[in-house]
Amino acid sequence: MSEHKDILDALNKDIPLKAKLVHAHRAIKQYSPYIARVAITIYDPETTELSTYLHTGDDEVSFAHYSELLGNAPSLEKLLKSGQPRVITNMVTSEEGVPAHIQRVGRHGYATSYTMPMFNRGVLVGFIFFNSHESDVFQQEDLNQLDIFGHMIALMVINELAAVKTLTAALKTTGHITHIRDPETGSHLDRMSRYARLIAAALAQDKGLDNEFIEHVFLFSPLHDIGKIAIPDEILLKKDKLTNEEYLVMRGHAMKGREIVDDLLKNFGLEAIEHVELLRNIASYHHEAINGGGYPEGRIGDEIPLEARIVAVADVFDALTSRRPYKDAWDNDKAFAWLSQVAGEQLDGDCVDALMRHREDVEKIQKLFKEDMFG
Repeated sequence: MSEHKDILDALNKDIPLKAKLVHAHRAIKQYSPYIARVAITIYDPETTELSTYLHTGDDEVSFAHYSELLGNAPSLEKLLKSGQPRVITNMVTSEEGVPAHIQRVGRHGYATSYTMPMFNRGVLVGFIFFNSHESDVFQQEDLNQLDIFGHMIALMVINELAAVKTLTAALKTTGHITHIRDPETGSHLDRMSRYARLIAAALAQDKGLDNEFIEHVFLFSPLHDIGKIAIPDEILLKKDKLTNEEYLVMRGHAMKGREIVDDLLKNFGLEAIEHVELLRNIASYHHEAINGGGYPEGRIGDEIPLEARIVAVADVFDALTSRRPYKDAWDNDKAFAWLSQVAGEQLDGDCVDALMRHREDVEKIQKLFKEDMFG
């Protein structure tokens, strides 16, 4: 009996998705040594936006978080319609009309690209890109091999995202009970989660945040108030000012949220989900204040996890600019002015600045996720 080493043995181990992608890339290079980069983008069907998610390469180039509407990438739109991959044998970065995403890759020295759409039960999940610094390198045999690796990578990504979505669905199902009672609407969650992603992306370079962090902040931020399910109606729905005793009960939703998250992780067998600590921190600490005056632990400044500081700004801004039974919506000018006043005291100043610097994107989100006549 001859011995054989499984070149993909590492995929059997409990390692992060990024590490699995690195191992898959090494295996690909045994067959196609010119493949210098493997990259993955994720598709948001509600906004039709593609966002960078994971990448691996043979150089030190770091592709910062980048997003683009699918409609602004007509060649990728064709892949969605056809369901078939695309080969670019020689990227052109200077000609007018070349899509921005191709220009970005070309400017980093990649000359050739093989792109596969990722589908889960016929629904677009995103795209996988195999890039080379060399031109005209793809032969039919190479493409056939990349098809196999591409589908394997797609299954890894889909499996990871499916685990997150299972957790999210479980929490949302539980949370629906909360939001039926809570004056906050689904549109609030749609907006604030995208504000959170906007802030995280704007901070990425200065804070050293990778694309996975940004995407998981987006995925987990709608679940920040899951603990409100434990708050009695007479407190949660009260229109008048809460008494001191009632306020203490309301404050309990933060740690109760963490307990609910932990229970669901255990019951659904999802404790191994990557970045799940972000969810715990968001649920627990999104009401902490930079000056230590928040709850539940009175943390100060950087003691508060960055993901919780991001969600706090996104949540507060949308609360200010949304109509509630007990208040009218503020316009953006008034809301931004208030955020500026409390920046560095109640809210993280960098997070506030990141949101305010992207006002045009904020307004696009507001336009896309308007409240309906009932919300």
